Amino acid sequence: MNDAADRPLAGKTVLDLTTALSGPYATLLLAGLGARVIKVENPQLGGDSSRNNSPYYSENGLQARRTSDSDMSVSMMLRGRNKESITLNLKTPEGRRVLHELIGKADILVENFTAGVTNRLGIDYPVAHELNPRLVYASISGYGAQGAPGSGKAMDTIVQALSGTMVTAGSPGDAPVRFGLPIADLVAPLFAVIGVLAAVLESERTGEGQHVDVSMLGALTSLVACEPFDAFEKIGMPLRTGSYVPRLAPFGVFATEDGWFALCGPTDAFSAGVMAALGTPELADDPRFARRDNRVHHADELHAMIAGWAQHLTVAEAVRRLEENGVPAAPVRDTGEAVRDPLVLSRGEVEPLRHPVFGIAPELFGSGVPIILSGSSTSLDRPAPWLGEHTESVLGEFLGYGDEELAALEEAGAL
Repeated sequence: MNDAADRPLAGKTVLDLTTALSGPYATLLLAGLGARVIKVENPQLGGDSSRNNSPYYSENGLQARRTSDSDMSVSMMLRGRNKESITLNLKTPEGRRVLHELIGKADILVENFTAGVTNRLGIDYPVAHELNPRLVYASISGYGAQGAPGSGKAMDTIVQALSGTMVTAGSPGDAPVRFGLPIADLVAPLFAVIGVLAAVLESERTGEGQHVDVSMLGALTSLVACEPFDAFEKIGMPLRTGSYVPRLAPFGVFATEDGWFALCGPTDAFSAGVMAALGTPELADDPRFARRDNRVHHADELHAMIAGWAQHLTVAEAVRRLEENGVPAAPVRDTGEAVRDPLVLSRGEVEPLRHPVFGIAPELFGSGVPIILSGSSTSLDRPAPWLGEHTESVLGEFLGYGDEELAALEEAGAL
């Protein structure tokens, strides 16, 4: 286990008012960077909604349903690492008062309520800023802190639909394709963490915190805008190209006797390597394929040649021949194989998951902190907490509450 003191955010305290995925992933990264993350959970709702996500890990391994109080959802085992859990009912005056005291001592607050909810609860940014002017307050929402028409509620699939992401994959004429990874839920927290770190630096310089406002729709649409998809269509290039990318030919995913592989050969040198791997090196000088613009014009012909060559080989043989000729190529792996890659495991980019009672779950792996720093460490080395596990210790240590004050809060329904 690494010493938490040697991590870049050591000494920073984060109040985590998030649930589900987008917010908890942001605070997971902050925890992995060394911040103390105090997760504030609603006792009336059973805490973070992820606590009730199937499957669960039990004494007998993975189960579709919770079988005992010692079972924990795999989602919480992953997203709750290196966090402390306290319960607060923010709909009670006493619960809000405790949160206000915590805000006064914290460095960062992260919330992912629907826009407007924090205002109704009396815990929005203006209130927090008055309580603690140096606080960095981050909001992750579907459409931004100003809200949106209708309910303003957003889920990953809704944001994928609105951002245009669903029509960037598949072939022309296909139905929209939902990206299997919940990309909107994962991209927004990345931008939130970037914003938080920038705001922390400014707060340290000026003494003034600020509101970091990140929307799922804006984050994902900004990535869609990194590729000029509408410009492609205006010059006759299809937006949706299936397994191949004609404008970068040769480029795509190809089938073999026993699986699939990907190759990327957009440069003249890489393309010549593809021709050599196919056993037709003379085609590197063919006017149809010698230069990039011509390869794009003849992309269908070029990709058909590669597909015909690949169908008689195994994945391993196709990749070997391409790599021997300097072409970037790789097998298409399933997710289980990918997360067990010894390279990413050795770098801590993926880590085994640990149950707080049953220890390491050998069949479960979760995201690590995929950042290697030369002068400090990053790690998610503590298991997720039980709901409210640290309520007494945090309120006692952090705010100085004694047994009588805790009992009064319990009596008021605040814990």
